[in-house]
Amino acid sequence: MQPLPLRMRPETIDDMVGQNELLAKDALLYKMIASDAISSIILYGPSGTGKTTIANVIANTTHAAFCRINAVSGSKKDIEAVCLQAQKEQQDEPGKRTILFIDEIHRFNKAQQDYLLPFVENGTVILIGATTENPFFEVNQALLSRSMMFELKPLSIEDIMVIVEKALCDNEKGLGSKKLIITLDALQYIAEQASGDVRHALSILELASIHQTTGTIEAKDVAAIIQKPHLHYDKDGDMHYNTISAFIKSMRGSDPDAVLYYLARLIESGEDPKFIARRIIIAASEDVGNADPMALVVATNASLAVERIGMPEGRIILSQAALYIAMAPKSNTSCEGIGNALKYIKMHPTSDIPNHLKDSHYKSAGTLGHGIGYIYPHDHPNHWASQQYLPDTVPAAFYKNSHVGYENTQADYQNYVHRASLPNKDA
Repeated sequence: MQPLPLRMRPETIDDMVGQNELLAKDALLYKMIASDAISSIILYGPSGTGKTTIANVIANTTHAAFCRINAVSGSKKDIEAVCLQAQKEQQDEPGKRTILFIDEIHRFNKAQQDYLLPFVENGTVILIGATTENPFFEVNQALLSRSMMFELKPLSIEDIMVIVEKALCDNEKGLGSKKLIITLDALQYIAEQASGDVRHALSILELASIHQTTGTIEAKDVAAIIQKPHLHYDKDGDMHYNTISAFIKSMRGSDPDAVLYYLARLIESGEDPKFIARRIIIAASEDVGNADPMALVVATNASLAVERIGMPEGRIILSQAALYIAMAPKSNTSCEGIGNALKYIKMHPTSDIPNHLKDSHYKSAGTLGHGIGYIYPHDHPNHWASQQYLPDTVPAAFYKNSHVGYENTQADYQNYVHRASLPNKDA
C-alpha cells in the first residue's frame, strides 16, 4: 500500500487546502489552472507545501501532453527526448501543447538548464519547475525571465489540522476504515510539529495510527513517534540566511526573546556554533560599538569559550553573549564612520598627509620637512594638544558621536580636554 501522504494527494484544484494567496478562486494561478491556460511557471517553497501536488493537479486537468522529469535522477538526454518529441508533435499537429514538469529543477546544472531555454522561449514546451531553493540563485536567469514565479509558504496550523482530520475520516484513501478518534491535543501537536509540511504531518498521523492501542490517537502516541522537531533548515539555503538574518536583526533591535528564539532555531537545526559566534562578534562592533565597548570583549571571549567547551554546553555561552548584545545600548558610529571614510577615499584618493605627521624616523627626513612642527600630546595637560591631523582638503565629517552609552562619556571627555586647552580668559 502507498504511504498515506501519497494516497491523500489532492487530484483537483478545489481539493487543495491552504496556499490561499495562490489558489483562491480569484487568484491568478487558480484561474490559469482552471482555464487550462498554464504558461511557464516556477513553484518555489519548502518541502511539503504543495509544489508537486499543484503539478499533479495540472496534469489531471490539462488537455496538453504532460511529461515529468526529476532532476535528481534525470539527465540532459531526458530533457532532449521530451523537447524533440514535443517539437515533432507540434509539426504533426499545430497547436499541440506539451507541459514539462521538472521536480527539483535546481539540481540541474547550468548547461542542462541552458538546453531548455530555446524550447521554452519558442513555446515548444511549457515549463513547470519546482524547487525548494531560492530560484534567483539556483535557476537560470533567462529561464526565470520567461516564467512566472509563485512562492508557496508553509501551511498554517489550522490548514494542517483540516488535512489531518480529512485523512482520518477518508474511507477510500485515508484511515477512515480504522474508525479512529484523535484528541484535540494530539491534532494540534501533529500540526505544530509538522512545521507547515503536509507530507510530514500525514506521516506522523499514519505512524500514530499504528502506535495507538485504544482506538484514540492521543498526544502521547504522537510524542512517542517524534524524536526531534521538524525544522525547515538548509545550511546553504534560504532558511539558513533567513534565520541568521532574523537573529542579527533581533540583536540589533534589542529584543531578547526573539534573540533566544532564533538562536534556539539555529542550534536545533545543527548550525555551526562557530558561525553563530562570528555573527555575534560582528553585531557587537557593528550595532553596539563604543556605546558599550565591553560587548566586543564579551562576544570575542564567548567565541573562544565555545571553541574550547563545545556543544551542548556552548549554547549557554552563545546565549549569554547574544543577550548581552541585545540588551546593550546601541550605536553604529563605528560602522558608519569607516563607511563614510572609505566612500570619501574612493572619490578623493590623492589628499596629501600633512608634513608634520609624516615619518621622521630616518636620516635626512627633516630636509623634506617631515615631522617638523609635530606636537607630542603627552607633553601637554590631559595628554592632548590642538594640531591638524587631517589633510588640508579633507573635511572632518566622518565620525558622528551618537551620545548613547559610553559614547556619551567619550564625547564629554573630548569636550572637556578641548575646553581645558583653551587660553584662560580670566588669567
